[in-house]
Amino acid sequence: MNKMGTIIAFTFKNKVKTKSFMITTLILVLLLSIGMNIPYFIKLFQGEDGAKNAGIHLAVVAESGNRAAELLQNYASGAAGTGTDEVTVEQYTSVDDAGLQQALDDEELDGYIQLGAVGSTGLPPVTFYSPDRDLDGDVQTFLQMALQQVNAQLIAGDKLTPEQIGAMSAPVQIDTQQISSEGAGAAEEKDAPQIINYVIVYALLMMFFMSLMMTGNMIAAEVTSEKSSRIMEILITSASPLAQMFGKVIGIFLIGLLQIAIIAAAVATNLMLPHNAAILTDFDLDLGQLNVNLLIYGLVLYILGYFLYALIYAAIGSIVSRTEDLGQAVMPLTMLGLVTFYIPLFSISNADILLVKVASYIPFTSPLSMLLRIGVGNVAMWEILVSLVLLLASILFFGWLAAKIYRTGVLMYGKRPTIKEIRRAMKAYKI
Repeated sequence: MNKMGTIIAFTFKNKVKTKSFMITTLILVLLLSIGMNIPYFIKLFQGEDGAKNAGIHLAVVAESGNRAAELLQNYASGAAGTGTDEVTVEQYTSVDDAGLQQALDDEELDGYIQLGAVGSTGLPPVTFYSPDRDLDGDVQTFLQMALQQVNAQLIAGDKLTPEQIGAMSAPVQIDTQQISSEGAGAAEEKDAPQIINYVIVYALLMMFFMSLMMTGNMIAAEVTSEKSSRIMEILITSASPLAQMFGKVIGIFLIGLLQIAIIAAAVATNLMLPHNAAILTDFDLDLGQLNVNLLIYGLVLYILGYFLYALIYAAIGSIVSRTEDLGQAVMPLTMLGLVTFYIPLFSISNADILLVKVASYIPFTSPLSMLLRIGVGNVAMWEILVSLVLLLASILFFGWLAAKIYRTGVLMYGKRPTIKEIRRAMKAYKI
């Protein structure tokens, strides 16, 4: 046990100091930081023009006394609830008005709308004109809400109050409930997964997959490198093969946790920057709605998934004599890792399909598929426990098998041994 601790410490310190680890971690942190600060960079490049044109600035072309134009201006003056900082609507009687042309030349307007004569059936024909013939998203949202309100007021006249007209235009809210399996007529309320949980699940899927593949290949490369350089023959005399294998696996596991912690700290630091204070609000994300169980189960699933893949990577690395052959040897496991990643990634919008349910019980695919179901799906506690038990049993089995293969494979040189040769050699040793 003392020797295993020495191997764990040596592996951790040796790999943390490597250029590959430092460069990879630095690149990931830089990419995340750049991606999270892109809106701020865009504002910087816009400069003063972006600040000057903040809000929505429109003009309406209609005859004097046009009722629709007056209602549109009244609505704009009280448009605090439309999600915009400022809305201004100025009226002109003609498209040839000098003031309108000057405002367009100075790029002070997002565009102007032209209204026809008010008829007896509500809103007259409306045409929107803009310099680039494009209807911006904020402008379109405002015009749809404003013109719908104006149309309702023109039709209702003085029969309805503005509050009643606003109530008529408000969208109908529909609550969802899930039918309970305990009774045919019983129903229990089922809250839809919050957006923050989708974001966290997506981030964890990406981070866990990259960590599993990187650390797994790191273990296989470390074992193969020691074997090809004949250092393994010296190491065998100072520590048992099993102590070496588990020491490397645990040491590189600590490296994976360190890398995840660095990335998480980088994300938290970027969110705390002053110009990013409103990023969660802008994307309608509320950390208070985060499912805490998702983080707890996510850590457990990552640890179990890591040891399952890491032990197999170590076993594969032990039977390869040259580092040039390692890529071909680990290719099947890499393909399996891609399947494990793509199943939940492409099912993130529908986590309760049969494929994801089946994958959440298969040990090689269950770490990420069960993570998806816990985060944004519908999963019972017994399903989680069954998946964890199957995953743990698989780790014990493949750990025993990997130990047998590693014990015999590290001292088998030359061409890659066949399965028959490995089985014959494994019988000579008992684990």
